[in-house]
This record gives sequence, structure tokens and C-alpha cells, in this order.
Amino acid sequence: MAEHIQGIAASDGVAIGKAFLLEQPELDIQKETVANAEDELENFQAAVANAGKELEAIRAKTLEQQGEENAEIFSAHLLVLEDPEMLGAVETKVKDEHITASYALHEVSSMYIDMFENMDNEYMRERAADIKDVSQRILMHLAGVENTSLTATDEEVIILSHDLTPSDTAQLDRQYTLGFVTNIGGRTSHSAIMARSLEIPAVVGTKDMTSRVQSGDLLIVDGGTGELVIDPDEATMDTYRERQREHEAKKEAQKKLVGEPSISADGQRVELAANIGTPNDMKGVLENGAEGIGLYRTEFLYMGRDSLPEEDEQFEAYRSVVEKMNGAPVVIRTLDIGGDKELPYLDLPEELNPFLGFRALRLCLENTEMFRTQLRALLRASNYGNLKIMFPMVATLEELRSAKALLQEEKSRLHEEGAAVGEAVEVGIMVEIPSTAVAATQFAKEVDFFSIGTNDLVQYTLAADRMSERVAHLYQPYHPAVLQLIKNVIDASHAEGKWTGMCGEMAGETTAIPLLLGLGLDEFSMSASSILPARSQLATLNVTVARELAERALTCGTADEVEKIVHEHV
Repeated sequence: MAEHIQGIAASDGVAIGKAFLLEQPELDIQKETVANAEDELENFQAAVANAGKELEAIRAKTLEQQGEENAEIFSAHLLVLEDPEMLGAVETKVKDEHITASYALHEVSSMYIDMFENMDNEYMRERAADIKDVSQRILMHLAGVENTSLTATDEEVIILSHDLTPSDTAQLDRQYTLGFVTNIGGRTSHSAIMARSLEIPAVVGTKDMTSRVQSGDLLIVDGGTGELVIDPDEATMDTYRERQREHEAKKEAQKKLVGEPSISADGQRVELAANIGTPNDMKGVLENGAEGIGLYRTEFLYMGRDSLPEEDEQFEAYRSVVEKMNGAPVVIRTLDIGGDKELPYLDLPEELNPFLGFRALRLCLENTEMFRTQLRALLRASNYGNLKIMFPMVATLEELRSAKALLQEEKSRLHEEGAAVGEAVEVGIMVEIPSTAVAATQFAKEVDFFSIGTNDLVQYTLAADRMSERVAHLYQPYHPAVLQLIKNVIDASHAEGKWTGMCGEMAGETTAIPLLLGLGLDEFSMSASSILPARSQLATLNVTVARELAERALTCGTADEVEKIVHEHV
């Protein structure tokens, strides 16, 4: 008889297939003493270094195949590897107690994991998975154990595991992975986010599912309802096959929207654009019918290498994207390095708060030769399509004017050299600092467009580091203060006859889209996989209703209140 287990819906879709129980390597970690603590510390440091190399490789693969959003998960893992408090505690235990690094790491990481898992906030509880993933990787290196179980199947299966780590998820072979189910986790866990990006049906938080299922059992996974069915009968199979057909039909219907304009139910036209990190991302952009590129993150040209990219290399990277968009707008952001992104060959100073420090445009205005090289490459590429240049991390009008002056100087030099440059290249700024949003009226007179970077705008407005688990509950995109800043920017641009886009993650969220439509946002830029669902949702929305909804949201006192009224009326 079929057995039903209720979990948490993590990634929509229905999968029907055989179970493949992912066996996690068991490490028997006992308290043992060592004769030479210095040798043990060397082993630990080597294991940390090897874990770092693996994570760098996984991050690079994820960036290429899935985009920056999922790759950032492994940036967070690398930060755990560099945490002096956690690693320092391990080294201290090895030196003071003369115990193995494995046992010291097990004790220290267990303390951190317990601390996070016992917190009230769901997001913070789930960040314990980051520490588990990283510490397990180091422990495996210390034990000389290799985990190859994910490559142990060559048939279509549903992966089952107590906890599927982000590293595991990144390495899933989509050819053979129909879906996955875990005992623990939540909708905001990294593996759930990646499953949605990969469009793999997933259910998490089933508690003890792995003790009730064996490899080879027939399963049904409904990622929309969070249900797992073990050994279904024929009637149940028929029911879920119909749900599977309905889901596929919905996806096929959305595919028909490729090439269609993005229009609300009452005829309001907006632009749905894509965020990209490299030219490799263009396949998804074109397949999903993006109407432009709202954010091309150029820092990936500079990362994973030993020296700065030359002008011609940059020019080719920019030109290839501009040409593929065939006249559609391509907004290219100048170098945004610093904060959580470093370039070892630049030898940047260590800072107590790098997110508020020497980064992005601030760095470029002091490294003018590096900046001029990028500006020249961008201007040359502008001759091949509709290229727009955007400066990040602008806090003052003086910064904007300095950057525009350098751009004009390089444009004049290229003209003198006889190089072709686009006739009218629009110049805009990222609005990610509250001061810029507040002073949007003044900035709007000196730019051609704004693009709101909500990832940073939210954390700066609420003084909540988005990489810190302890204050993650304060990172609230729907906080009325954030919405008011967004409205201020949009209104200021429209008053000057300019346009405003949004390239933060918020632009593609189903809760945000009605609010942003009501606030008058002109361009929504998001991950390529979100474009067709967003276009489908937009077609059901009425602008008049959306404006009323946005007005009500601005009078709310909390983010929860905002989300509640959206869900009640949309």
C-alpha cells in the first residue's frame, strides 16, 4: 500500500522514478592524542587548503552552468574556510590539548552547528548546513576519504539523502537526476534554491524518510505540494502523472511567451531583462526570451587569473554579448571588486568592514589606468549594438562626475585614434546606497538611467549584513523603508524623463512583481530562468490594482504586513 510522507515544497514539479539512497561517508572520529602538534597543524592546514581548491573548482563550474546567484553559495563556503575564529579555535585545541585535528574540528564545528540550529530564525538555522558542508569536506581530507557516491548511478533516479549539501546539489547530473528528497532543510536552504534554478523537483524536511525508503523503491516526488509517495498504486500513479502533465503543460505554455512582449493585463508594457556574469550565460538568456541584459557583471573577467585582462580581451567579451542581443539593450556594470569579491593580484588592503570600504567605483577612481582600460573596451564594443554603461557603488555626485569625466576623456582619445564608438551611449548608476536613493532627484539630472541593486540597498538601509547569520532576520526586501526608497528613485527618474530598472534578486520574485509594477518600475532584470514565469505572472496583473497595492504597502509598518496584503490580493 502506498505510503505518503509530507515534507516542505522546495522546487516545483513532479518526478516519478526509482529511489537512489545517497550514502554519506561515515567518519569514525574518536578523541585521540598526537605526539607532535605541529605536524598535526600542518595536516589540518593542508586539508583546509585542499578543501578550498575543491570549493573554488565547484564555484567556477556552478558559475559557468548555473550563474552567479548559485555560485555565491560557494563564496559563502569559502568565507567559512577563512573564518579566523572557527579555524583558530581548532588550531588552539590541537596545540593546547595535543589532540587530532579531526576531533578538534568535530568539536568546534559541532558547537557552531548546534548554536545555529537552535536559533529561532529559519534562515539562520539553515545556515548550519554551510558549516556542516565545509567541515565535512575538511574532515574527509584529513581522513583521506573520497566521496564519489553521486557518480555511482547511470540511470534516471530520485536522489534521497539525510541532507543534500550545496556541494552535492551543484554536482548532480541533470541527465540522471529526476528529483531529490532530504530528511532536513527548508525552502530557503541553499540546496532548495539551487534545485529551483536547475528546475529539479525537490522536497525537503521529511524528517526520517531515509529510514523508510530503500534504493530501488518506486517513488513520486511532488515539489509543488511537498509530498513524497512511496510504492504508489496504479491509481495514485495516474493522479500524479496527470499533475506531471499539467506542470509540463504550464512550462510549455510559458515557453510560448518567448519573443512575446511583457505586458500587464491592462496593457502596461515593461521590460524583462536578464542578469549575466559571463558570455557563457547567453544561452539561457536567449532561450528564455529576455528583452535585454539588465546587468552584465564584468568582475568575472578579472577573477580566477594572475593579472588584469587586457583591453582587447575585454572588448571581445563585451562585443560578443552585445552582438548576440541584436540591438536589444545591454547594461554593462563597470568593475565591482571588493566587499566579498577579491583580486589577489591587486593586493587590496584588509578592512574591518569591506562592504563599506575600498570597493567598486571607489577602487576604480584610484586605479585609473585599470579603469580607463575597461572604459575603452566598453566604448569600442558600443559600436556593435545597444550598450549602456553603469557605475556601481555611487554615493556622491562627485564620484559620478569623476567617472563620467574619465569616460569622456577615453571617448575623445578613441575618436582621435580613429576607433569606432557608439553614437549615443547611455550612462547610468546602480542605486544601492541609501544616500543615492534619498538624493535621487539630484542624480536624475546627471544620469540617463538608474538600476536599483536591492541586494546591497536592503542591507545598507537596515544595517544588516546579508552574509551574517546573526542578523539575517533583519534583511527584509519588503520593509516599507526599502519600498519608500525604491519609489523615490523611480519617481525622480520619471520626473526627468529617465527610466529605472532593478537588477537585484527582488526583481524576479513573485511577491515583489506586483509591488514594483505598482511603483512604476520600467525594467525588471533577473536570472534567465525567472523571465518566463515573470512574464506569465505579469499578464495576470492590473496596473491600477497594483498601484493601489503599492500605496497600501507604503503605509505598512512591517515587512510581514506588506507580504500579507500582497498574498491576499494577488
